[in-house]
Amino acid sequence: MLSNEILISIAALLTSFAITYLAIPKIIHFSNQSRLFASVGDRHSHKGEVPIFGGIAIFAGILFSLLFWADLEYLQFALVSLVIVFIIGVIDDLLSLSPLRKLVGQIISILIIIYLGELSISDMKGIFGITVVPEWISVIFTIFVVIVITNAINLIDGIDGLAGGLGILSSSIFGIIFLLNPDESSQEMAILSFTLTGALFAFLRYNCNPASIFMGDTGSLLLGLILSILAIKVINTGVYITEDIMFVRKGPFVAIAILSVPLYDTFRVFFMRVFNGKHPLHPDRTHIHHVLLDLGFGHKKVSLIICFVNLLIIILSFFMLEMSLGLSIFILSILLFSIMSVPFIILQIKNRKSE
Repeated sequence: MLSNEILISIAALLTSFAITYLAIPKIIHFSNQSRLFASVGDRHSHKGEVPIFGGIAIFAGILFSLLFWADLEYLQFALVSLVIVFIIGVIDDLLSLSPLRKLVGQIISILIIIYLGELSISDMKGIFGITVVPEWISVIFTIFVVIVITNAINLIDGIDGLAGGLGILSSSIFGIIFLLNPDESSQEMAILSFTLTGALFAFLRYNCNPASIFMGDTGSLLLGLILSILAIKVINTGVYITEDIMFVRKGPFVAIAILSVPLYDTFRVFFMRVFNGKHPLHPDRTHIHHVLLDLGFGHKKVSLIICFVNLLIIILSFFMLEMSLGLSIFILSILLFSIMSVPFIILQIKNRKSE
């Protein structure tokens, strides 16, 4: 018989799915009437006019589902942060905010989570021999982690179905981890995880190639912030398999594995831009999804390939939980960079032959 926590998580998933699914056609109609479409350029992989306000429907599904099923006393400040990021995203999709203004808004939302929601990374779990850190370092590092994850999600949102697919994968794995954790606060995080999963499943119905709607910065910022909150919680609590099998200090490794493709792709792109003398935020077509498109794969195949690689990394990571934290992260990094380098090598060989 299913436990009460599992039933509530399923109910939260179904509620967010239903609300998002019903909201998206209305938003598409409004966007078409108001001529609110995504821009088309050299870096963009879509053609034609596609509405960009899928994030509004995702937010509506998450918000109402949490109001129905979650303990708002625990998640109230997370909700406040989500509202702030939602407003920033809507304004950005409408008016294109400067990166600095978006960053300031993100930092405000993070500080609310840290100081009012009391959620931060204060223990490094032994990475580089570091354990508990001073509060000011904890605050700075937590802000850094959230900004990195949020921007990694924003940057991976480059083709139909990819950000939504990776979001479903990550949030559902986080949700399962929280359901296994006996801590009461983890049960609320499980509800948040599956609420996001349900909303993204509904969104993906309209975002699969050819997409009828994009999530926009509204959606990618929301997705990034929620995944950041879930990742920080896992970093702090670790992983509980059973009462006798616990990996309380492997949270950082598990969080990195779950978000591995967006994180490592962003790190690789930034490093290569700096190495080539470019600004790290200079836009180009060097992300993994761009390379796979250049190899001739369609949007659906590219999204499925990348999601499969991320799932493979997650599965393999659970076989490395017995290793030391530093060694497991090192092996994970080598493995992922090796897998992700294959398309680039194939593309280089293909280009040389065509010359």
